[in-house]
Amino acid sequence: MDTTTASPNSLNRADVRDLLDRLHRRARGDYLKLPFKVPALAKGLLRGQTVTEIFTAGVARDLYLPVSPEQGRFLYLMARTVGARSIVEFGTSFGLSTLYLAAAVTDNGGGKVIGTELEPGKHAVATDNLRVAGFGEVAEVRLGDALQTLRDVPGPVDMVLLDGWKDLYMPVLELLKPKLRKGSVVLADNIFTFKKALRPFVEYMQSGKNGFQSTTLSIADGFEYSYYEGA
Repeated sequence: MDTTTASPNSLNRADVRDLLDRLHRRARGDYLKLPFKVPALAKGLLRGQTVTEIFTAGVARDLYLPVSPEQGRFLYLMARTVGARSIVEFGTSFGLSTLYLAAAVTDNGGGKVIGTELEPGKHAVATDNLRVAGFGEVAEVRLGDALQTLRDVPGPVDMVLLDGWKDLYMPVLELLKPKLRKGSVVLADNIFTFKKALRPFVEYMQSGKNGFQSTTLSIADGFEYSYYEGA
C-alpha cells in the first residue's frame, strides 16, 4: 500500500483556486482597456514624463497588469523550491502574484510576504483578496512609494519579485540587496515587453560582477531569474 503523503499545495484549495480564477478572468479585461490609455501615455511621453510618472497619474488605476497563471505557478514553485519564508514583492497591483507567493510561504511552514502598492484603491483590494484567501497572517501590502515602504524590511530576504514600474527596478534592488542572503532568488517580470528600458538592469544582473548569476527565461513577457551568490 502506498503510504506517501502528498505535499501541501494551498493553490489546490477550492476557495483559493476559485479566487484566482475569478481574478485572472477580470485581468483579461485589461486588453480591452489598454487602447484607451494610449493617448494619455503618448501625451505624457511627449511632455518628458517617465512611464512611472504617467501611470502614477492614474493611467493604470484600473488595470490589473497581472502575472499569467503560468507565471503564478512558476512563482509558487520557485518559492517552494528555495524554501522561501521571507519574500518581498515590488508592484502588488490587485494582489494576484501576492496570492501565489503567500500560498508558497504558507506551504513552506509560514513566514512573511511583504508587498507594496502606490495606488490606494489597488492596495485595498489586494489586502482584501489576501484576507478572503486566508493569507492575511502571512502577507501584508504596504501602501506608498516602494523606496520608502520597503526601507525597513527585515532580513534575510529569501526571494524578491520585481513587477512594478521599470525605472525603479534598479533602485528597489539596490535597496534590498544588503538584505539578501546567499542563495536568494530575484525574479523580474516584463523583460521582453520593456527590453530597452530594462537593458541596464539585465546587464547588471548578468555581468557576473555584482554578486548574481542570472538568465532570462522565456515565460510570458520574460522573467529575469537571478541567483544571489553574495557580495
